[in-house]
Amino acid sequence: MSSLRATFTVSFAAVAAAVTVLVGFLSYDAAARLVRVDQQTVFAEVVQDLRDQVREHPLQPGDFASSDPDHDGPLDDIIRPSRTDVQVLGPGGAIVDRGNPQLPVGSHDRAIADDGTAGKMEEHKEVDVGGDRYRVATVALGGGRGAVQVAQQFSDTEDLLRELQQRTVLLVGAVVIAAGLFGWWLARRITRRLVRLAGAAEDVARTGRLGIQVPVTGYDEVARLGRSFDRMLGRLAQSEEDQRRLVQDAGHELRTPLTSLRTNISMLRRIDELPPEAREELVADLALESRELTDLVNELVALAAGQSDTEPVRRLDLADLAEDVAIVARRRTGRDITVRVSGDTEVDGRPTALQRAISNLVENAAKFDRDGRAPIEIAVTGMGGRGVGLGSRSGSGSGAGRGVAFDSGGDVPAIGRPGPVRVEVLDRGPGIADGDLVRIFDRFYRAADARSLPGSGLGLSIVREVATGHGGTPFAFRRDGGGTVIGFTVDGDGPADEG
Repeated sequence: MSSLRATFTVSFAAVAAAVTVLVGFLSYDAAARLVRVDQQTVFAEVVQDLRDQVREHPLQPGDFASSDPDHDGPLDDIIRPSRTDVQVLGPGGAIVDRGNPQLPVGSHDRAIADDGTAGKMEEHKEVDVGGDRYRVATVALGGGRGAVQVAQQFSDTEDLLRELQQRTVLLVGAVVIAAGLFGWWLARRITRRLVRLAGAAEDVARTGRLGIQVPVTGYDEVARLGRSFDRMLGRLAQSEEDQRRLVQDAGHELRTPLTSLRTNISMLRRIDELPPEAREELVADLALESRELTDLVNELVALAAGQSDTEPVRRLDLADLAEDVAIVARRRTGRDITVRVSGDTEVDGRPTALQRAISNLVENAAKFDRDGRAPIEIAVTGMGGRGVGLGSRSGSGSGAGRGVAFDSGGDVPAIGRPGPVRVEVLDRGPGIADGDLVRIFDRFYRAADARSLPGSGLGLSIVREVATGHGGTPFAFRRDGGGTVIGFTVDGDGPADEG
């Protein structure tokens, strides 16, 4: 995490440095260019004014004398606007009025001083005078009367620009340092929560304890990551607790049939000594206990598989699943089983798990409704569409009811977004006591009057697992006129973990 903090700090400082350097360079370049161009423009205008002046009026070198008491001569017209230095040359290039500082006079300057054309100019040149750089132009007075040298110092301007450059570099350095410090502070502030989150993950990996509280503050991406990690740990802890309880409950439930089997097997050594009735009873008991053990193991496998089911989710019709379950149950039990359908019963779900849940409900109803006189009903009701279609699928015996028959009012399709679907299994058995209604979906729970019947006590807990896995809930209540209604709901959008 320290490397992330350092990377963030360096990156922030690098970006700030790049931006500051770019802005500083562009600002300095623009300022220097503007100053230099402005100085050159002013000097060119002064020289051009001087040339126009000597062309219009025949001036003498004395007219540019610096000793003019009124300060209204042509010399002052040159000096005032541009702060330039002026040196006057007489015939032959002799210095008549020395400039401050004195400017060098070359052969070209002497030639201009002797030239007869007023306003003729020696091109601008740069000279070094006393360690300072000057821009110099020489303008002829005409008629060989002399010339005027105009000089502009630009070394002070360059000194000013160099100072500006140094200050810009210092400013850039200060900004980079400030950006680095701010980036370090910001990185520390941002990564502090990541450090705590990483520490929590390392504690879980080191200790194996999933109940560690993950500190979460804020509402940004880091906070979302922390909440997701906290929820993940909660689910893992719940899954671990479910597995532990499943193993404990399974061990407790397996102990009884295994003990009975062990006792009966020990009796097999003396089977020849037993009377025929005892032998038949022993063999029947072995068959019953082995069947019970097989059913219990199958239920445990189904329950464990339901907790981590990887069966893909697809669009399906719960009414079709209910009809398939009814066909199998009729063949096995010979009971009259009716399927009633209402509304749109299509959902997104796992077909094998849902079929297993419906089958468990039907088997439970058939087991407790031992008289077999009243039919077992499976009601599948869609609760999401505006339109409602009603119909029934019924049959009895081993083959009846395989087709689908809607009544005259049952062909109205459901309209709108699919909603929850309710699956109910109704029987006319002895019913369930009020104290047992709230516990029948618990693992291995069996009511007092059901303990003499075959079963593992896991069938309805599987129904609960399937229902909650599909965003629904199980339910059970007494049926008017006797019997029980047990069922579950399924969210029309599919399993909760599928979003």
